[in-house]
Amino acid sequence: MANPTAPAEHHAETAAVDAAPPGTPPPGTPPARRRRLSPGRIFAWVVLVALLLITIFPFYWMLRTALSSNDALYANSSSPLPVDFSWGGFERVFGLQSTEEAIAQGGSGASIDFWRYLMNSVVVATCITVCQVFFSAMAAYAFSRLRWRGRDLVFSLFLLSLMVPMIFTLLPNFVLVRELGLIDSLLGIMLPSLFMTPFAIFFLRQFFMNISTEVEEAVLIDGAGKIRVFFNLIIPMSAGPIATISILTYITAWNDYLWPLMVSYTDESRVLTVALGTFKSQAPQTGPDWAGLMAATLVAALPMIILFMAFARRIVNSIGFSGIK
Repeated sequence: MANPTAPAEHHAETAAVDAAPPGTPPPGTPPARRRRLSPGRIFAWVVLVALLLITIFPFYWMLRTALSSNDALYANSSSPLPVDFSWGGFERVFGLQSTEEAIAQGGSGASIDFWRYLMNSVVVATCITVCQVFFSAMAAYAFSRLRWRGRDLVFSLFLLSLMVPMIFTLLPNFVLVRELGLIDSLLGIMLPSLFMTPFAIFFLRQFFMNISTEVEEAVLIDGAGKIRVFFNLIIPMSAGPIATISILTYITAWNDYLWPLMVSYTDESRVLTVALGTFKSQAPQTGPDWAGLMAATLVAALPMIILFMAFARRIVNSIGFSGIK
């Protein structure tokens, strides 16, 4: 026999649910269990916070030094806050101070063409990134999808080249660039890493191998060639990993110091990292211009810090998805 009070109870429960404030769990839902703070969890958080502070502290100290006065730094070098707050370091970097003002504030008085160095770094890093990622993607597609004799052997040789230290290739590359007449030029700086790198090929190949072959075969049956498949199918499906390797390549090219130092001698081809070393060597007899040097280093590193922070999650996800451990 039907219970005559059941519809009334149902309507009452529905009205109670509708009247409940947003976010309130429905009736009958078991209460959420709060995680108890165990000693192990507290210790893990303490370690993470300590590592975060250790990582951030050099950047804070760089900013503190850049906002200080050189004369006051030597008198109170252990102060955690800017000593005798001043924008002089940044003004010297951007060329906003006269020679007399720079010398008076502990600078060398030498001019630094910051915007030229910045433009050279942008041109070099951009060209290396575009060319290297493009050619590495084509090589990775050949190693992952095309069938040709000796493919695995050639790929193994590419992987073995990862074990060769960069210092061993500096002299042969320098001789080659000199024979080509590219010393003290932006092309001479870009040439050794302009085409492809073993890491970029390996990174992209790992992702290309995870793309379904059925999709590619369907496009081939429709009459498309390998080149069309690469540009119209593989590249769009690999936008994430390509963006990741582009960011990593750009950061590496931007931070490169030793090779540009070997082949650039004048302001026409000097990049920002080399210019910072030159700026430090032009210090006056009283000591290095630490405020100006830290200001220039902070300005040079800031674009890469922002770039990495903006795409950090994509980089980590792509590396994990590609199977690189």
